[in-house]
Amino acid sequence: MSLNTVRHDYKITKANREELRGHKSLLLWFTGLSGSGKSTLANLVETALYKEGISTFSLDGDNIRKGINKDLSFAPNDRTENIRRIAEIANLMVDAGVVTLAAFVSPYIKDREDIKTIVGADNFIEIYVNTSLEECERRDVKGLYKKARAGEIKNMTGISAPYEAPINPDVEIKTDDQSIEVSVQTILDFIIQKLK
Repeated sequence: MSLNTVRHDYKITKANREELRGHKSLLLWFTGLSGSGKSTLANLVETALYKEGISTFSLDGDNIRKGINKDLSFAPNDRTENIRRIAEIANLMVDAGVVTLAAFVSPYIKDREDIKTIVGADNFIEIYVNTSLEECERRDVKGLYKKARAGEIKNMTGISAPYEAPINPDVEIKTDDQSIEVSVQTILDFIIQKLK
């Protein structure tokens, strides 16, 4: 199918869009176990950026799986396809000059490396929300761990499916012993200079 397509290049470029907005565009990729705080942190970081006049948009795992990826399961191959599709969407948004925040478990190192390839290493910031399984289970905001332990959910990351932690993330947040305010500020301190 792709053999019959030809990329069309338009006159307005990513650089033009960044100049218009007054800041660079990036993909901030939040990875970690379910319940680690990825979406909460992404939401707060986006709010802080918005207050500074930065054009932003958030992509969230549950929201994406209710729409464009509703045809995918949580089996390993479908997880990889889920992340590939999200990376392609994020790439379009970064090209549009928007700081894109993506909060996804994204359990496999290779998938996260593929994201970096799709959007370009210079546009990719990996934020590892490093929260212990014990703490995630204690929070169990969505009741998923309880269901997984009861055998009601298959392929639950951290229980019956693996999570491959980032080896060298750009930012690592340890929410077990770090306040949300400090976590948000740590992320902002890292990315704010990159937006200029």
